[in-house]
Amino acid sequence: MTFLPGLDSEELPGPITGPIVVTGTDTGVGKTIVTAAIAAAATAAGQRVAVLKPAQTGTADGDEPDAVTVARLAEPAMTRTLASFPDPLAPLAAARVAGEDALTAVMAQLAARSIAEEHDVTLIEGAGGLLVPLGEGGWTVLDLAKALDATAVVVARAGLGTLNHTALTLESLARREVPALVVFGAWPADPELVHRTNLHDLDGDLAGAIPDGAGAMAGPLFRREAPHWLDPRLYGRFDPVAFRSHSR
Repeated sequence: MTFLPGLDSEELPGPITGPIVVTGTDTGVGKTIVTAAIAAAATAAGQRVAVLKPAQTGTADGDEPDAVTVARLAEPAMTRTLASFPDPLAPLAAARVAGEDALTAVMAQLAARSIAEEHDVTLIEGAGGLLVPLGEGGWTVLDLAKALDATAVVVARAGLGTLNHTALTLESLARREVPALVVFGAWPADPELVHRTNLHDLDGDLAGAIPDGAGAMAGPLFRREAPHWLDPRLYGRFDPVAFRSHSR
């Protein structure tokens, strides 16, 4: 599942350190697998990596929690989830339905800052899209990214609808002056016309493409391959120019 030859390290700016918020254009776009890929690539590059999930929902469904998935695939130095709720809803709604206290913005910021002090890279995975209410008062992952002076990684779909959703997400980030990169969460092995045209027309700074089905890989294979899916800013060797040329 290696897509393309790598880049020389001088061809793109150096890797990002500090807090990185992983958000998405919608739910189910591949945020957890992208988070795991960045964690694996950064760990392989010698970075001490932490992964923070402020709010996990849907725990009653029996699915593997996102932090467990990341730990299994990437083996970062640390994973932590601040709040978990049983129903598969937006975190603020899930807390209300469960009759539990919602996570406050202050709690999330303090936890993220504390973790970042002890790690080179702190990946913070949101829930759903950029403006989903995560906790008390309706704060969002956009608010958290701004408070932490974080870089955002926007995980986008490859298929129909992604141009509008990606443009809206990037516009919201730009208005709050949060720098952003774009990564495809599940790029098909055999791209169709819609995927190729979306790749050509997509807004934003493309920094990676995760192959569809990567989350089903065994951990050692995932960790070996992850750097091929991300560009040097995310600790990999992915070449977005070559990728676009190859996918025409």
